[in-house]
Amino acid sequence: MDAVIYNIEGKKSDTIFLPENIFGVRWNADLVKQVADSLMSAKRKNVAHTKDRSEVRGGGKKPWQQKGTGRARHGSIRSPIWVGGGVTGGPRNEKNFDRKVSKKMRIKTLYTLLSQKLRDGEVLFVDSVKLSEPKTKKAIEALHALSNVKGFENIFSKKNNATIIALSGKNKETERAFSNLGNIEVLEARNLDPLSLLQYKYLIIETCDLNIVPHS
Repeated sequence: MDAVIYNIEGKKSDTIFLPENIFGVRWNADLVKQVADSLMSAKRKNVAHTKDRSEVRGGGKKPWQQKGTGRARHGSIRSPIWVGGGVTGGPRNEKNFDRKVSKKMRIKTLYTLLSQKLRDGEVLFVDSVKLSEPKTKKAIEALHALSNVKGFENIFSKKNNATIIALSGKNKETERAFSNLGNIEVLEARNLDPLSLLQYKYLIIETCDLNIVPHS
């Protein structure tokens, strides 16, 4: 399986061989949903929190004597049946929403999404995303040049979640140049995850220094 490599000016520069086990995986909707749900659950933050009877204030003294008043016996105003008392069965911030999935499932989901994006024409291979200067202006110029590639006209014009750029290695200058563009995400290729691929429409992969063999 071969694909075209473009340079930062949006012109063809080479071809690349894509391994079938990464870019030729069949679509599996059930697997993708299961792993996506698991990853989103792991990111879920506990906000709602109710206090039980050990956490509310007051109640150190018995409200009234045990017998002789004609009223029901009570030991503390912190009891859940009292107004202002603790809550029974309410939401707690220590609840764990994690849904465990195996490492093999996460990897298979990542490969499944990469394969589907490639079939949908949403993956663009670029030999290098290094810019001459770490400025937003240079980043915009590069995106406009790459938008001339057929099928990638909306690589920058899409208002939200337009493109994710996967760099072959750490490049602080490139990250800084794209940091002011809200619809663009830049990360290292090794940090790609299924949620990122589901969130952003287009994927730009920097091929230099990756373990994907280019054809000379």
